[in-house]
Amino acid sequence: MPKRTILYGLAMAVLLFLLKWFEWKWIILDHSLEIYSGALALLFTGVGVWAALKLARPKVKTVIVEKEVLVHPEPAPPTPFTTDPDQLARLGLSARELEVLQLMAEGLSNQEIAARLFVSLNTVKTHSSNIFTKMDVKRRTQAIEQAKKLKIIG
Repeated sequence: MPKRTILYGLAMAVLLFLLKWFEWKWIILDHSLEIYSGALALLFTGVGVWAALKLARPKVKTVIVEKEVLVHPEPAPPTPFTTDPDQLARLGLSARELEVLQLMAEGLSNQEIAARLFVSLNTVKTHSSNIFTKMDVKRRTQAIEQAKKLKIIG
């Protein structure tokens, strides 16, 4: 008797498996267009997300430049500024070039310097070029910073 029951249960399981198999087969055949288009939509969605993440990345790297800044905890009493004659002689700056450099440090433009010194704009540009060459710098700010370090201007 138990043998028959086991055999009957196995037959029912095989029959149930076959019914489910045919049911899936008919579902796939009946709805194949929907299944294939859904799979294709999932594929394109995945490719679209991947491409968007790849293209949306920033192409610019951030570079951090550290520069030492001198900070005085208490303002020092003003001391009279004296020009270092050794540095001035070493650079070979003329009196007029030194005057142009001081006016640059005050923040005046070339036109304003020319008006203040009663010279032409080309003369100021020539003096500026000579200053840059003698101090081995490329910009006004570099020249002013270098001159302050060398104690040429105050």
